[in-house]
Order: sequence, then C-alpha cells, then structure tokens
Amino acid sequence: MRAIVHDSYGSAEVLRPAEIDRPGVGDDDVLLQVKAASLHIGDWHLMAGLPLMVRPAIGWRAPKTRVRGMDVAGRVEAVGANVTRFSPGDEVFGVCEGSLAEYAVARADTLETKPETLSFEEAAAVPTSAVTALQALASVRDAGPGERVLIIGASGAVGGYAVQLARAFGAHVTGVASAAKLDYVLSLGADAVVDYGRGDITRSGERYDVVVDTAGNRSVSALRRLLARRGTLVIVGGEGGGRVTGGFGRALRALLLSPFVPQTLTGLVSTMRQEDLQTLAGLLACGTIRPVIDAVYPLAEAATAMRRLTDGSLRGKVVITP
Repeated sequence: MRAIVHDSYGSAEVLRPAEIDRPGVGDDDVLLQVKAASLHIGDWHLMAGLPLMVRPAIGWRAPKTRVRGMDVAGRVEAVGANVTRFSPGDEVFGVCEGSLAEYAVARADTLETKPETLSFEEAAAVPTSAVTALQALASVRDAGPGERVLIIGASGAVGGYAVQLARAFGAHVTGVASAAKLDYVLSLGADAVVDYGRGDITRSGERYDVVVDTAGNRSVSALRRLLARRGTLVIVGGEGGGRVTGGFGRALRALLLSPFVPQTLTGLVSTMRQEDLQTLAGLLACGTIRPVIDAVYPLAEAATAMRRLTDGSLRGKVVITP
C-alpha cells in the first residue's frame, strides 16, 4: 500500500511517500480502508520529535512508528476475532496509528460509526481536536448554562471546536484570535472576540469562569488574572516552552500551584474515549457542531499539508485523502 513515512525527526521535509506492507489485524483491531485523514499539532510534534521529553516513548534517535497520522475516517475492511461492534463495510471515524496511508489499523474502542450527514473528509476532521475541546470544557458541561468562557487560540483546531461546544453547553463565549480571524471565530458562534494584537488581554480587567488556553504564550500567573475567584484554567497540550519540556512545563506549574489558590489550575493531554466520540457523533448528526475544513490535499502532498499546521494561515482543519 502507499503511505507517508519518515525515518528521522525534523521538519516536513522528512516525510516521504513509500510502498509498504499492509498492516496486520490483531484480535481487538479493525482494519480500515482510509478514505480521509486529518492532521493536528500532535502529528507535527511526533514528526519533529519535540519536546524532547516525549522521545523515550516515541523513539530517542528515530521514530518507532514510521507512518504518521492519527485522525481517520474510512470503511471497515476486516475485524479481529474479538470485535463484535463493527463489520466489514461499516463507515467509521476515530483514531488509529498511521492514518496517512491507504490502509490503517485501529483499536475498536477508538472508533465510532460515522454520522450519515458527514462526508469522510468532514468526519476525519473531528476526532482528536474535538475530543480535546470536549474534555477541556468538562466543567462547563457540568455547570450548565451561564458560564463565562474565554477561549485563547479560538481560531485553531481545538479552539474552534471549543467555541462551538461551549455555546452548545449554554456558555457566554469570548474568543481570542488574530485580527484577520475574528470574523471566522464569530462565525463559529462566539458571543465576543478579542484581537490579541491590541494589548495584553490579561490586563483587561475581565474575569471568566473558565479559561481554555491552547496558544501556549502566556504564563500561569498572567492567565490567573483572567479568572474569577473560583474559576478554572485549562492549559491544553504542550505548545510553547523550550525544546525539552515544551508547554508541559506550564501545565506542571499550574498543577503544583492549584492546591494553594482558590482557582482550579489544570493541564490537559486528551485521551481518546469512545463515549466522547459518541457524544460528538450525536452533536454532529443534529448540526449542533460542525467540522470546518480549510483545505484538502492528496496523500502525496502530505508534507505541504503538515507545513500548513504551523504557518498561521489555517481556518479550520487540513485533511488528506489517499
């Protein structure tokens, strides 16, 4: 089968097309014919091998997994002996290992039936980014309507879903983005927008019940100035910081400080859970949230698609089709 592989860490230039063997299917696995895959910033980190603290898990000198890509939508080709939930021919979406290929293997518990209202490209644009946003907004979902929520990085992949989900949960949503993307954030349903280029937002005097930071550019102490006395800060992912710990250093500082302040300070590295995919499938099927796709690339142009992740131009997701 055709796939996009890399044998060393680096920029998008390390990615190359190759012919490799089709993956085997374990007892708890599902073999997918990949119809579409999408990229998120985690794919870039795995390609670059950064921050260095992740290298023991992914391979110190070279990647243990050669084929990149996690988010996927496709048709079930075969199932393992223990899989009863899916059958060949089913259309599904979720995460797997190595979605930048014509075929990929996923654990059955990381997949969900694709809503009929979504194309394969739209479904592939959902899993990691939308699940991360859903988990970041757990306190908003539990609190019910009326929460004041600030999304920093609202025009990004996770931020865009966070705006939509927070509105769906009844929150008043303010999105922070560049001036060029404020209209896009408003189109997602934000009640208000803030241009981060027009001064320090942490000095505005505004206070929020929940602040979700996906951007990685502000210290924990600065972000606390945005919180209500009993507010919640969620630092998403590992953006910002140096080569060793990246943004995970901020998340660790937040967790260490949290017991000593009235606010709740947390860091989030999302975990793919089938129940979250089911929740999202329901919201997608009824149109409460929607995937936004900036561009679709063929498999051979995966390196170009990967470069788009960090050039600041995206409005929505970038999708790759084999």
